[in-house]
This record gives sequence, C-alpha cells and structure tokens, in this order.
Amino acid sequence: MSVTVGVAGITGKFARELVYALLKYPEITVKGYCRDPSKIPQSFASKVAVVKGGAFDTAAIRSFVSGCDVVVCCYLGDNNLMLEGQKLLIDACAAEGVPRYLSADWAADYTKLELGQLFVKDPMIHVKAYLDAQDKVKGVHVLVGGFMDIVLAPHFGLWDGDSTAFKYWGTGDEVWECTTYRDSARYTAAICADKNAVGIKKLVGDRASIRDMTKAFEQVYGVQPKLERQGSLDDLFSRMHELQRTSPQEFLSYIPLFFTYYTVNGQTLMGPELDNDQYPQVKPMTFEEFFKATPREQISKAYAVVGEKD
Repeated sequence: MSVTVGVAGITGKFARELVYALLKYPEITVKGYCRDPSKIPQSFASKVAVVKGGAFDTAAIRSFVSGCDVVVCCYLGDNNLMLEGQKLLIDACAAEGVPRYLSADWAADYTKLELGQLFVKDPMIHVKAYLDAQDKVKGVHVLVGGFMDIVLAPHFGLWDGDSTAFKYWGTGDEVWECTTYRDSARYTAAICADKNAVGIKKLVGDRASIRDMTKAFEQVYGVQPKLERQGSLDDLFSRMHELQRTSPQEFLSYIPLFFTYYTVNGQTLMGPELDNDQYPQVKPMTFEEFFKATPREQISKAYAVVGEKD
C-alpha cells in the first residue's frame, strides 16, 4: 500500500536524515516543502516532489499537503514559526483530508512539563493541545529524549574533548535518554510507513548515566576520561536562571543547562517502558555503539555532519 509523506522544511538537517530513511521504503513517495528548492541535496533532489513556499503562505501549504497520507513538520525556529506555522500546516491537513500530522517534537517527554519550565518546548505543548482538539487530523508525537549527537557537542557542556572530560551536575548516576539524529529519523520513517501509528511514540537509543557513558568511552577508546562535577541540581537550577536573567541574549549559555536540568531531575524521562519493540527494523545505537562508530576526535563534531550523507 503506497504512502505519500509530506516533509515540511525539507532542507533542514533532521529533514535530510528523514528523507534518506523514507526513501528506503519502496511504498513511500516523498513530497517536500521549502522556501528555496535549490538547497535540497542533489543526492535526493530528483527523487522527491517539491512545492515552494514559506511557512505562512497558506495557498502554497494547501498545495503541499494535498494528496499526502501524513505530513511531518521539520521546522526549526522561533516560537511564532513553531506554533503558528504548525497550526497552518494542521489546518491545511484538516482542509485537504490528510489523516495524520507528525509534529516537530523529537524531544524528551515535554507532556510532563508545565508551561514556562523548559520554555523552548512551550510551543510543543500548545501544538499537542491544538492537535488533540482536532476531529479530522490525528497527531503523532515522536519522543526520543536528547539527540545523542547534540548532547555530546561542545556547546552542550556534557563532553569536553579538549580535556577528555565528562562534566555533570548532581551525582552522576542520573539517567539520560538519548537517540542519534539518524536513528530518530529511521524511527520517524517507520512511523510514517505505519498508517495505524498515532499518538505518542517513545523511542530511545540508550538510557545511560554519565558514569555509564564514561565506562563505555573507556571500553571503546582505551582511555579513562575525567569526571568533573559542576555542582548539585539546586546549583544547576540557580545557575541557569541567573544566566537567563543577567544575559538573556546569550541563549546558548543557558538553554543547554535548562535541558540538562529537566533531564537529570527525572521530570521528562520516558522509560523504562518504551515503544522500540513496535519497530524492530530500527536498531538504534547505544552510547557505546556511537563511540565505536565515531573517531574520538570527531565526537564533538558529530552533530555538524548530520544530514550530509545517506
């Protein structure tokens, strides 16, 4: 049975990974939407149909979603784009008879958050509520924890390649749930192919503490990394809010701390009961497998090459 998947924001990093994964399903046809089709990678440009338009171009959006079996939003931007832009996509799906809409989530379990806590996820909370109120379109929400590639990137503050150190807040035994970009895309493609998949899907590559990551690193590279404690969870809470208050424009100085806090305090964790077994065709990487596939000096740069090749 054929499935037409619409990918809004098809030129983005995650979207490129998703298209590579979707094209491995012979029954799937991909239809993309973006402002500048010239930015679509040559590796799949000839294999997808593309509609040109902006996030608030209602006529172009209607044309894009028409004929789709599911629309996946891969937007990444400010709150207006992530909320109002998605509402326009959902409204178009309702008008054109598209039965499923997969929202731009790929996150930890934000349904356990109050508005304003992890504030960058507020649009997701609003979008889910908007979808829940629909009678013609079913929402799909893919929760993957943190992107492994991002969590190990320099700006996140967890891994310091220069000093070969893992840095943590709390005890070091707190659980992190992480999935690579590629595995998240593969799970999303499998969900798109599964016409019965609706609601929340919890799909995680690995559940590991900082101490577990350290052991995996040593096992793979034969080097024992340092463990550097940054403070308690209360210290982290105070620090992230202080940075937000005193330097609100320095976004990257405090946003990773907010993500860290709402992960290691356990509030947004999904496991141990997950939905991985529903999609056995996807074999997600653990941290140890990620290390095995990544030269040590490339760990901090892994996020930079996401979507670059199949």
